[in-house]
Amino acid sequence: MGLNTVYKPKTWDLSDLTGISNETLAMHFKLYEGYVANTNVLNEKIAELMCSGSLDPTQMAAFSELKRRYGFEYNGMVLHEYYFDNMQRHGTGDAAADSAFAKAAESSFGSYSTWKNDFVSVGKMRGVGWAVTCADSDGNLSNHWISLHEDGNVAGYKPVLVMDVWEHAFIRDYAPVDRPKYIEAFFANINWDTVSSRLG
Repeated sequence: MGLNTVYKPKTWDLSDLTGISNETLAMHFKLYEGYVANTNVLNEKIAELMCSGSLDPTQMAAFSELKRRYGFEYNGMVLHEYYFDNMQRHGTGDAAADSAFAKAAESSFGSYSTWKNDFVSVGKMRGVGWAVTCADSDGNLSNHWISLHEDGNVAGYKPVLVMDVWEHAFIRDYAPVDRPKYIEAFFANINWDTVSSRLG
């Protein structure tokens, strides 16, 4: 992610998901495109400051705020890409017992059902953010809450399964108090092959 990088929005054909409407997806894709656009704008502004040479104290304040905002916009872009990538139409619900992910969950949590209970509980936490299953360098899984895209990302861990639990991900389909129904819908649309491939 150098200063000369220009990001282009990705596209996904996820129409007719189980329990997540096409209207929600259309709104969500637009929101994602905004993160891509804002990441590019911040890259340009930071590059302009860097090309001016050493920063004076007034420029340093602007640079600091741009860099802080960059973490929010960039991680918002990337987390949405993980989220949409790990979804598909006609999902199977739970991971197959013989899948790489189910085996990793059993190894890390004692059972797949214990992993799922922990992950779903993270997703039900009050507030807006992300529920993310991550793998460390040894392949051990753990579930994390990430708020504001950049707060809660754990150093050295790779996202494996990413669920958006900001209200924009479900508000057109479910009331805020019905977040558990959205989580059920999310599980109905997980692409477990993609999730398992992230373990390698």
